[in-house]
Amino acid sequence: MRVLVTGATGFVGKAVLARLASDSALQIRAAVRRDVPDLPAGVETVVVGDLALDTDWSRAVSKIDVIIHAAARVHVLRDRSADALGVFRRINVEGTSALARHAAQAGARRFIFLSSIKVNGEETLPGLPFTPEDAANPLDAYAISKFEAELGLKQISAASGLEIVIIRPPLVYGPGVKANFLSMMTWLYKGTPLPFGATTHNRRSLVALDNLVDLISTCVEHPAARNQTLLVSDGEDLSTAELLRRMGAALGRPARLIAIPPLFLISTAKLVARRDLARRLLGSLQVDITKTRELLGWHPPLSVDNGLERTARHFLEQLVV
Repeated sequence: MRVLVTGATGFVGKAVLARLASDSALQIRAAVRRDVPDLPAGVETVVVGDLALDTDWSRAVSKIDVIIHAAARVHVLRDRSADALGVFRRINVEGTSALARHAAQAGARRFIFLSSIKVNGEETLPGLPFTPEDAANPLDAYAISKFEAELGLKQISAASGLEIVIIRPPLVYGPGVKANFLSMMTWLYKGTPLPFGATTHNRRSLVALDNLVDLISTCVEHPAARNQTLLVSDGEDLSTAELLRRMGAALGRPARLIAIPPLFLISTAKLVARRDLARRLLGSLQVDITKTRELLGWHPPLSVDNGLERTARHFLEQLVV
């Protein structure tokens, strides 16, 4: 089995590459923007440059059976691009479609696309988690581009027979995580008082990097994954307060939480134009992974606590370095 991984130096792609490279039954090729010296031993590297409509994929997809497409322009908070959607479309839609067409023409069998739960929407109501069958409701430029990429892949699949597997993860955390999750760990480590002690009724689905990689690895060969859209999570949803408490415990720094009513925090966030941030911290976003479990016989191998412990261990090790 010959597998191509794009985005091989990114947070998810790098972990996928390490997992697959450890399997002697697989031949792994990494598509990268520029030469990278520290990829796992035995991984073939192909430099393709930027992801775009005119990217030359011919060498990268030659004699490849399965593509795992993790390369993308990722969600950017407070994106100030003059045409944010246009930029996302050029990379995430046109670039993805170009790769899939090249792959189909080269005889690839399966294309695994790392999408986003944001295709489903930004928030769920109590007791109504997102499912793969829900109507799409992408609200920002990133989510719209991911949804349009999914639609383009389905069209290519219908015309060529290329098998498509779409995976929509929620927030991914793990060793080396950046952005808001890293900020949260930094606040907890420093003992910063946080106003989320009363935010106990919302529920957020997360997915540990190891769990996401395990599902991707399962989809490389599993016959039932063919032409499916799959949701993924750790299988346990947490309130914001509970997440902070468990993350603090993993760091060895008990969370200092102040019990401020969520409605007050939401009102304050609106006043300072941080409504999106408030929604992520105070609202709910749950996913139902029943289909993924039953269709593939897959279960998250890592618990939430184990995932947080691994993330905290790496964070603390980096502080020592």
